[in-house]
Amino acid sequence: MSRLDDQPPGPPHPPAHGHAHGHQHGPAAPVSARLRKVIAAVLIPFAAVMAAGLVLLWPGGTPEQDGHTGVGFDQQTEQARVTEVTETPCEELGVQVPRGNPGACERATVEVTSGPDAGRTFTEVVPPDATQRFDVGQEVVVAYAPDAPEELQYSVRDVDRQLPILLLAAIFALAVVVVGRLRGLLALVGLGVSFSVLTLFILPAILHGSNPLVVAVIGGSVIMLTTLYLTHGVNARTSVAVLGTLVSLLLIGALGSLFIGWAHLTGNTDEQTGLVHSLYPGIEVRGLLLAGILIGSLGVLDDVTVTQTSVVWELKQADPSAGWLTLYRSGMRIGRDHIASVVNTLVLAYAGAALPLLLLFMIARSGVSSVAFSELVSEEIVRTLVGSIGLVASVPVTTLLAALVVNADRPSSAPAPAPAPLPAQAGGGGTATSRHRRRKRRR
Repeated sequence: MSRLDDQPPGPPHPPAHGHAHGHQHGPAAPVSARLRKVIAAVLIPFAAVMAAGLVLLWPGGTPEQDGHTGVGFDQQTEQARVTEVTETPCEELGVQVPRGNPGACERATVEVTSGPDAGRTFTEVVPPDATQRFDVGQEVVVAYAPDAPEELQYSVRDVDRQLPILLLAAIFALAVVVVGRLRGLLALVGLGVSFSVLTLFILPAILHGSNPLVVAVIGGSVIMLTTLYLTHGVNARTSVAVLGTLVSLLLIGALGSLFIGWAHLTGNTDEQTGLVHSLYPGIEVRGLLLAGILIGSLGVLDDVTVTQTSVVWELKQADPSAGWLTLYRSGMRIGRDHIASVVNTLVLAYAGAALPLLLLFMIARSGVSSVAFSELVSEEIVRTLVGSIGLVASVPVTTLLAALVVNADRPSSAPAPAPAPLPAQAGGGGTATSRHRRRKRRR
């Protein structure tokens, strides 16, 4: 395919023919080979450093422990099934029920279906104010404590919800492939890569005592490079989106580190974090908080930077004579709408995840300000605002990079007009046609 922008002006026919050819087979490369080499000179060393960090910090699996601690999710579990559910007065079972919760207790008979005690049954008491109820035939997961007294060795830990979750995942994958076709399939592969890096590198490396921030930067960068290039192709457009994402991640990391330290946030504000810290005291919990902010912002950042880069590329394709400043201003008009939507998306995503915390604002008697500035809520505020600032900054940064790159090494002015435009030959079309036929015969 010829580079139309590099060709000198010629007779009337070749420009018209070249225009039709470009729309039929796709536009010419928007940047020169020299500029692509400059982009590669920036990204290839960065990718090499991230790959080296991945190798050096590779944990080699989750740290081994002598046995189950029996705390939280670190319990030995077996499969079981509810075989009978009967209502019994709570007084007969010795269960104290808070006032305002009338009703009988439920006594569920549960049969263990896996492990050395398969076939054994035990009783689970469900008070009337419990949120989880059981039905006959329901599959459940039970915790097994072999060192406890025999009547206390088994207890229901959770409901077995494997089937509906796997079915929902299959529906999601099918929808992505049907609508996205090859691009959707590549997106699913990228999702698999992200999950693999998270579970095989980021989490085990943090458990082994590596700095959570360094691990998050390396793992997040590997996820970004792999998924973006896999999904959108190895080209200058994707490279600009990668650069815009990197700049925004650096800003998020700097702001997060500053305000986490300034606000004296420890990151140890919930039971899960406290349990992890008690099992692995070497983990830097504050770094874990900052790592979570970086990884949580990465997915939305990819969407913003890819979209803004594509916008600028399409604007250049629609008006090849547009300069970088015109492209930047046009892209920012679209980007401002994008900012409003993604900030709202991020805030609502964090709000949905921290919905119980928002209820504290409604029930707190000590005042809204005391709740809002407590560590529990301030942590979510810092997480949300730092991520949102990075998202807002990614729009002008990526738009500017895309405008400069797509306009580099391109003619700044429109080609000189043809000496004899076709409209002026309305009365002599036969002569133009004969010249065209003679040129085809010579070719």
